[in-house]
Formats: sequence, structure tokens, C-alpha cells
Amino acid sequence: MMGRSIATRVSQAGLSVVVRDITKERTDKVAELLAADLDHEIERWGLTQSEKKAILARIEFTTELPKTSGCDLLIETINEDFAAKKQLILELDAVLAPEIPIIINTSTLSISELAQGLQHPERVLGMHFLYPVTTTRVVEVVKGQVTSDDAFEKARRFVRVLGKVPIQEFESPGFITTRVVMPLINEAAHVVMEGVASAAEVDLAIKLGYDFRYGPLEWADRIGLHRVLNWLEHLFRETGEPKFRPCPVIRKLVRAGHTGARVGKGFFTYDSERSRLDRLPDDTPKLS
Repeated sequence: MMGRSIATRVSQAGLSVVVRDITKERTDKVAELLAADLDHEIERWGLTQSEKKAILARIEFTTELPKTSGCDLLIETINEDFAAKKQLILELDAVLAPEIPIIINTSTLSISELAQGLQHPERVLGMHFLYPVTTTRVVEVVKGQVTSDDAFEKARRFVRVLGKVPIQEFESPGFITTRVVMPLINEAAHVVMEGVASAAEVDLAIKLGYDFRYGPLEWADRIGLHRVLNWLEHLFRETGEPKFRPCPVIRKLVRAGHTGARVGKGFFTYDSERSRLDRLPDDTPKLS
């Protein structure tokens, strides 16, 4: 989902994109889902058919790593798994020209540790796109211990081309956004677990009280509760701070397979278009 969203936003900015996956079946599936995402935007009046055609015309799909050797910048968007990302970055480091930045799409992993042992570790940096990629205005651009100024500046310029604001950061567990939002989600889950209020009431209070687009629990559903759980566990291991110890409710939902909007159930229930089915009367969604 993240890879599709980034590819779409890059193409919308007028840049050509090569999307690589490991098999032809997977690239075909990505192309199909990407087109479906655009059709959904057309249904919501967010795009026109001609804009969809222009976006797709700038996106190429491949299974080969050498196909990426002519790019100006590379972003990996595989699962938040250290070993898998490390292996991929080693492969990329061997085929890409030294001046091409390798951007790790992560919200918690160490950029410096992932860059360790590469031929050109100075070209590795982090970038954290916030959900939903096509509409959020900010991207965290994260500098590792040995990231060069040149690679970092290329990444910042790229973010501006996408029409987003680059937030310059130095490596730290959770960076800014994940580190700040995880305790909010965790505490909201504790309020529900303690019976203070229902999940819907808690979310509505925070959403309306602080003018958020989503309440913290719905946002967690849309990101995926399995991801939220992984991030909390990682931050708890890295920092030892009790505020990151995952609320038991989150763990129970994940163990039950209720991981959020994508599967239709998390803290709330969702239809096949990922629209909430259990909103409170006063919780009227804003048009976007």
C-alpha cells in the first residue's frame, strides 16, 4: 500500500517512476490495485479519467533490480523487517551508482544500523511518509550518522517537488511523528480498556476537541493495528519507557486477526471501501 501510494504521488508530480517487485504476478497485482485506487479517487471526484491516464503513463513495472540503475533516487517500501530491509539495501548498494541516494521508508528502524557494512553507507537516509501519502503535507527526512549532506539535500528537494514539507531530523527511535503519536494511541486504548468510555466516544472527543481528521483509534485501524503493535514493541525495547508498553487491548485485537480497516474490523468496523460503519450521530465525516 505504501509503495503504491508513493508511486502515485511521484507520478502526480510529473516524474517518471519505476515500481519493482519480486515476481511478475506481484507487479501485475500492484498495477491492478494502483489502478483501483485511482478509480476510487475518481468516484470521490478527486481525479479525472484523463489524470488517471497521465499518472499511469508515467509508471513502469519491473521485476529486475538493474532496471532501477538509471534512476535519480530510490525508495524501498518493503515490510518493517530489519533483516529483509538490510538484505535489499545490500543488493541495491551493489547495482546503483554511488551518487544515487537509497531511501529507507521506515517509522522506527535505525538508519545507521541498516547502512552499516555497505560500500557507500553515506548515501543511505530515512524517509517517513505519513498516511495517507497522497494528501498528508509532511514527510520526515531522517539523517543517519554517516549520511552525506548531498544525499540529504537531494531527498529534501525531492520532497518539495512532491508538494510536501520536508521535516529535517536526526536519527532517533520513532523519529518525531511515530514517537509522539504512539503514546496517544496507547493511552486511548487504555481509556477504552478501563471502561471510561467506548472507543467511538474516545475517538470523537479527541477528534472534535483537537480538530484532528481522525481520532487516534480510527487512525490506528487505518494504519493497521499489527503495525501499531510492532512500533510500540520496538519503541519499548529501544527506550524502556513504560508509555510505549502496548495496551493489552491492542494485542488482543491483533491476536484475533482484527487488525483494522483493511480486514473490516479493529476498534471499529468498516465496509469493503474502508468506510466506518459504526459512527456516532455527531461524528459526521468531512468531505475531502
